[in-house]
Amino acid sequence: MPTSSLFVVSKCIIYPDHHQSLNNTLKLSVSDLPMLSCQYIQKGVLLTQSPFESSNSLISHLKIALSKTLSHFPPLAGRLITDSDGYVYIICNDAGVDFVHTKAPHLMISTLVPQNQSDIPIYFRKFFQFDKTLSYAGHDKPLMAIQVTELNDGVFIGCTMNHAVVDGTSFWNFFNTFAEFSKGEKKITRQPCFSRKTVFDSPAVLKFPEGGPSATFSGDEPLREKIFHFSREAILKLKLRANKTGVNGKTNGKITPVNDELGLKNGAGVKNSALEISSFQSLSAQLWKSVTRARKLEGNKTTTFRMAVNCRHRLEQRMDPLYFGNGIQSIPTIASVKELLSNDLYWSANQLHQNVVAHGDVTVRQGVKDWESNPRLFPLGNFDGAMITMGSSPRFPMYDNDFGWGRPVAVRSGMANKFDGKISAFPGREGNGTVDLEVVLAPETMAGLEDDMEFMQYVS
Repeated sequence: MPTSSLFVVSKCIIYPDHHQSLNNTLKLSVSDLPMLSCQYIQKGVLLTQSPFESSNSLISHLKIALSKTLSHFPPLAGRLITDSDGYVYIICNDAGVDFVHTKAPHLMISTLVPQNQSDIPIYFRKFFQFDKTLSYAGHDKPLMAIQVTELNDGVFIGCTMNHAVVDGTSFWNFFNTFAEFSKGEKKITRQPCFSRKTVFDSPAVLKFPEGGPSATFSGDEPLREKIFHFSREAILKLKLRANKTGVNGKTNGKITPVNDELGLKNGAGVKNSALEISSFQSLSAQLWKSVTRARKLEGNKTTTFRMAVNCRHRLEQRMDPLYFGNGIQSIPTIASVKELLSNDLYWSANQLHQNVVAHGDVTVRQGVKDWESNPRLFPLGNFDGAMITMGSSPRFPMYDNDFGWGRPVAVRSGMANKFDGKISAFPGREGNGTVDLEVVLAPETMAGLEDDMEFMQYVS
């Protein structure tokens, strides 16, 4: 991106407008600690031109809204500390968050969201703070930063947040609340829960080398990024195909409407039937098959599809849906390249489905015990050239962000935590069960995926 396309207007620190009791602490859990080697989350929204008469008015308005929001999310205005016993905490000390105002007057929305199916423009990489910053750095750096970039005909609000402090559920609850206060809401509508009395609270200690951990992937390899959009109709076709066996062609159960199943209706997800393969599992399975085929791997090589799952509702005594922190675990599904590609979609989708269905209270608790017996960082990356990691979720309310002048035109991310095989799932802008997959692949693999008609026939 040419330096003339974007310049910094101002930087400052924003503090909560109501100060909290200083030095309150939240202990990092067994779901938080592994993320200390992950980079900060970078997600943001592209909006149309604001109605404010001047840049100063817009920026002042957003600063006030951010300050109000931070009062309800005091951990984000704090820092990380490690005590003498090795336990890591968030100290809610009102140290504040970074706020950066930039301008890119030569960029237009049509450039950032082209109508053709081209790669994601690289400009988005400059719309976020703390590039390549590991979450462990939150001991010294702010746990969050907002960058507001004014474009020729729009605004991009980029939010960067420490991944050891939040997962996607907590991230979007904050971001949605920020938008509500910007729009004029007087009180918070979704109060986060800061209790640490959960299965993830543990006496286990994760030890770090002097100076902290290193990233678990290089981040230097050439990559291509694309958004693949799937309509509701396309996803229903995939789901119907996945729920037919290769033996008699009969469906394995009732087909639930896509918008109900994805949790995009009435604000709540519906538990998958033990018999039915979900639409998202069907889509993931097709992606797994097609990317593996595009990689041209040997048949005896092992390939892994890793999915991040929200555990808040998977425990028998459910966690608060708005629990603040990481309430996630990773589910790996493993197969040989030969068996993945030689079997039909039902086979691969069912492998994913069975693992997800099995990940209930017992499995979540066993995952905690396994980690306690061997505390370790999360192994983010594609270590053997045959891995896919699915993150984020089409259930997240990414487009429920009206800052006062309309819903986002698009949701985009920065370069954080991206490597060959990293996939992020977003809801489609139009809702109603549509899905966008942000796919990051090696250039030759992306070219192969683009030529894979079994996959591309569902892309719109």
